[in-house]
Amino acid sequence: MNLAEGIKMRSVSPLRSLLYVFVILGMFGVTLGLVPASRAQFGISVSIAPPELPVYEQPQCPGEDYIWVPGYWAYDDDYYWVPGTWVLAPEAGYLWTPGYWGWRDNGYFFNAGYWGPEVGFYGGINYGYGYFGHGFEGGRWERGHFFYNRAVMNVNVGVNRNVYETRVNERRGNRVSFNGGRGGINDRADAREESAGRQRHIAPVAAQNEHIQAARSDRQLHVSQNNGRPPVAATERPGDFRGRGAVPAREGGRVNGPDRPDNNGGNRPANIVHSRDVPQHDRPPAPNTGNPKLDQRYQQQQQNLQQKQQQDHQRLQQRQDQDHQRQTQQRANDSRQQQMEQQHQRQTQQLEQKHTQQQQQMQQRQQPRQPQQQQQQQHQQQQDRQQKPH
Repeated sequence: MNLAEGIKMRSVSPLRSLLYVFVILGMFGVTLGLVPASRAQFGISVSIAPPELPVYEQPQCPGEDYIWVPGYWAYDDDYYWVPGTWVLAPEAGYLWTPGYWGWRDNGYFFNAGYWGPEVGFYGGINYGYGYFGHGFEGGRWERGHFFYNRAVMNVNVGVNRNVYETRVNERRGNRVSFNGGRGGINDRADAREESAGRQRHIAPVAAQNEHIQAARSDRQLHVSQNNGRPPVAATERPGDFRGRGAVPAREGGRVNGPDRPDNNGGNRPANIVHSRDVPQHDRPPAPNTGNPKLDQRYQQQQQNLQQKQQQDHQRLQQRQDQDHQRQTQQRANDSRQQQMEQQHQRQTQQLEQKHTQQQQQMQQRQQPRQPQQQQQQQHQQQQDRQQKPH
């Protein structure tokens, strides 16, 4: 039987056809599995977690009743970035619930996004711009029109006067893009979100599907090419990757790998660039010299060192943030931005090395000292072993 005859399927049942899909994808290390019916019928399971979310500026809203759809990592032969964009809702009163990656059955499954009268559960992922993990703070529908929260959304009031302003508490610093598993967001749907998941839903509109296909076809948006920092992170309109409303990522996201530890791993990630991304230092073991007063003094020294190192990270983070602001104001090209990121990585690594040395030196100083008689005894035993004939 030749290759063409092997691929051709005559009168094959739907179940058997699905089995063929399982076999073919299994050859490439990708599996299929069922996902909740409220989100999709089946999805791809990937063994490697998606990269962190990149940092980017939201383009200005192009007109009335556009809803912000945040960017996310999708998967084909590898992860690729689907830029955030503004989309007209399919019906007045409908809001967008973003999709999200979730861990189960030893793999990461993507739960597709949908339109509905309420925002449902999207994994607790902090996509920003109103989607801070639960619910939506970017705006609301009133009298058949969408009103934008100017504290969250980038809206030109000269074009769109349906605005209000309500400050919200944003969760900063966490750019993890998946729920569950090692290093993932540990959030679950509440009663309101579960109720929203059972309401009438509308699948992504045609403009969104075309937007996704355009992102999939653009090799520069694949993580193998951009290393977690897509050159187009968001657009003013779906599929418009070359227009003036297309913005690049200001900062890339850490790329996960099969042998690369995540934030909860025992080792620190090797590709950390910025001070803000450094995991919190592990506390040294409590002193136990047998002298309570000495233990108390040693513990105070440890706390003082930890506080000083946190201040070092904060000062470096401020300097790096200022560098980013200057580059944005000056509209620096890719070469200058890359040089800046390399400098930030060196700064962060040097600071980490300095802190590691400080911790090691303190641990050496705080080692319990052996009594002089015991030291002499050990020294004599060592000499005896050296002089003993072999």
